[in-house]
Amino acid sequence: MLIENSFEMIAKTFAGLESVLADELIGLGADKVETLKRGVRFYGDKKLMYLVNLSCRTALYILKPISLFTVHDENDLYKKISEIPWWKFMDVNQKLAVDAVVYHSKLTHSKYIALKTKDAIADQFRERENKRPSVDIKYPDVKIHIHISNNNCTVSLNSSGDPLYKRGYRVSGGTAPLNEVLAAGLLHLSGWDKKTPLIDPMCGSGTIIIEAAMIANHIPPGILRKSFGFHKWKDFSPELWDQVMKETKKAGQDLFSGIYGSDISWGMVKIARSNVSKANLTNSISVEVKNISDYIPDTPKGILVTNPPYGVRITPANTQFFYKELGDSFKRNFTGFEAWVLAADNELIKHIGLRPSKKIIVFNGPIECRFVKFELYQGSKKTKHGKN
Repeated sequence: MLIENSFEMIAKTFAGLESVLADELIGLGADKVETLKRGVRFYGDKKLMYLVNLSCRTALYILKPISLFTVHDENDLYKKISEIPWWKFMDVNQKLAVDAVVYHSKLTHSKYIALKTKDAIADQFRERENKRPSVDIKYPDVKIHIHISNNNCTVSLNSSGDPLYKRGYRVSGGTAPLNEVLAAGLLHLSGWDKKTPLIDPMCGSGTIIIEAAMIANHIPPGILRKSFGFHKWKDFSPELWDQVMKETKKAGQDLFSGIYGSDISWGMVKIARSNVSKANLTNSISVEVKNISDYIPDTPKGILVTNPPYGVRITPANTQFFYKELGDSFKRNFTGFEAWVLAADNELIKHIGLRPSKKIIVFNGPIECRFVKFELYQGSKKTKHGKN
C-alpha cells in the first residue's frame, strides 16, 4: 500500500548503478521501486522527496513528473505544454530553465524542444498576467525536464536543482576528479562493510575517501548544500524540511577513523586535505604524500578502492608501465587486502598482472569502465582456500 499523498518520482543515475540506487531508495522508504535505464522509478510523498534529495548518495537528480502525453511534432509539443497549468508550479517573477533529452522520436533536436517548451510556458503567463517569466540557464528558480522517447513525452520538475553530486565539500577538484555519485556507487559495489580499514593510495582530490567517511559516519551527502530545487517551489514547506533535517541529524554519527588516502603529488594532497576539511572529516581521514610503490599499510587487512590516473594525469606512453608497477605494488605491499580498481580501458587491467576475481561494468559519464576486484594473498589460490 502506498503512503498517503504519494506521487511518482524518477531518480537518475549513471549506467551500472541502477540496482545500487534502487537499494538506497528502498532503504529510505520508497514504494513501488522499479529500475530503469540510468534511473529508478519510485513513489513517495513530499517528505520522502526532501529526504531522498538530502540522503541519496547515488542519484544525480530527482524528477517529479507532472504531465505525460504523446507528441508528433514541435507544434503538437507547444500545444500540449501550453495546456499544463504552469501557474500552479511557479510564479511569473521566477526564472526558469528547460533541458530536454530525445530518443527514437521524430523530434530530434533537444535544444529546439527546450526552446519550444520555454515559449509555451512564457506565452501562457503573458496571456494570463501580461508578463513573461525570464530564462536563466545558470541560476534558475525552477528547472523543467523534458523526456521524449518513441513520441511519448514526460514533463517533469527537477526537485534537486543542481545535480546531487555537488555535495558542497569540493574546494577544488584538481585534474579529472572522480564524480561523487560514481565514487559512492563504487564503494557500495565493493561490498565494503563500513568497518574494515579502507585505503585509496592514489586519492587525487579525495573523492573516494570522503564519500567513504560520509558513508561510515552516516553523514547525509547533501548536508553541506545550501539549497535544493524544491526550496523555490510554490508548495515548499519549510516546516517539513526542518523536520527532515532534524530527524536525519538525530540518526547519529559514529566516528570511524580507519580511512586513509595518499597521492604522489603534494599538490593533489593539499587539494584532498582542503576538501576533507570542508567536509568536516579531518578526524576520520588521513591524507599523506606517498608513492604507491612505497606504501606500507599500517593494518594487515583491509580494502583498497582506487581510480588510478589515466590519459590526463599520466601520458599514454607511460600508462602500461604504470599499471604493471601498480600490480607489483599490490603483490608486494598489500597482501591480505581486497583491491578494487576502476579502469577506463579493459586492456590496462591485463598489465596489472593479477587475475581479477570480479569485473563490474560501470559508466563514468559516457565512458564505459571496468570496476575490477583483486584478492591479494600470499601463495597460490589453492593455498588460500586450504587445498593441497
